[in-house]
Amino acid sequence: MDKVSPRKRSWIMAQVKSGGNKSTETALVAAFRRSKIRGWHRKYLLFGKPDFVFPKQRVAVFVDGCFWHGHPQRCRMPVSNRAYWAKKIARNVTRDKLVTQTLRKKGWKVLRIWEDCVAKASTLTRIRKALS
Repeated sequence: MDKVSPRKRSWIMAQVKSGGNKSTETALVAAFRRSKIRGWHRKYLLFGKPDFVFPKQRVAVFVDGCFWHGHPQRCRMPVSNRAYWAKKIARNVTRDKLVTQTLRKKGWKVLRIWEDCVAKASTLTRIRKALS
């Protein structure tokens, strides 16, 4: 059972924003700066709204939240209104696949990074490899 009222839960979920998440995107910005990875843009007008775009190399980077994008091991489905959340997350996963396929067909390299992997050295290695 949920530990907060339905009204409070609704307010909490409404506070979740689609961009500027400090634990993910801001952490990756800091990692880019520390590692001297340059050429990235945020809020770049591209299908699917990638979190980071390297236009010269045609690389789009998405930082996916484990809950919202259905991480196979880390997505903890809420107990209340389970059917709603399962359907919502399934739609997000389907949309992610469509965005990735569409961008790849247009010649873009697409990287999807789980929020729990942002701080890992292997993430920066993947990004450097895609940029080269």
